[in-house]
Amino acid sequence: MNPIALACATLLGLLLFGLGLSISMMRFRTGTIIGCEPDPTSTLYKLVREHANTAEYAPFFALLFLYLGAHSPSSATLGLIVAATACRLILVIGLIAWPTMSKPNPFRFLGAVGTYVTGIALCVRLIA
Repeated sequence: MNPIALACATLLGLLLFGLGLSISMMRFRTGTIIGCEPDPTSTLYKLVREHANTAEYAPFFALLFLYLGAHSPSSATLGLIVAATACRLILVIGLIAWPTMSKPNPFRFLGAVGTYVTGIALCVRLIA
């Protein structure tokens, strides 16, 4: 197994579980047992949305990383794996660090576009 692919899959797992833990801690702090108000400025709402978004993409990315990493990946493939991981982290920053989700920001844009581009490119590498 390639250590870069393994490290990137691990980072995605830590991101997913770290966001889940952050939501639990925020719920405890605010006394919110279930759900949240759809307020784009609410930290809890932003955490819930980012966790959901990460849960949608991280498992398939991890699967791609581990499969491609186990089959002598080229440096281009490893670059895509690192870029995909970076894009997921950038997207989290773009959703959580900005004051509101109601307006676009460059981190969200870069993270989202990068997720799509690297995801598609890794799928192409998978069939190539």
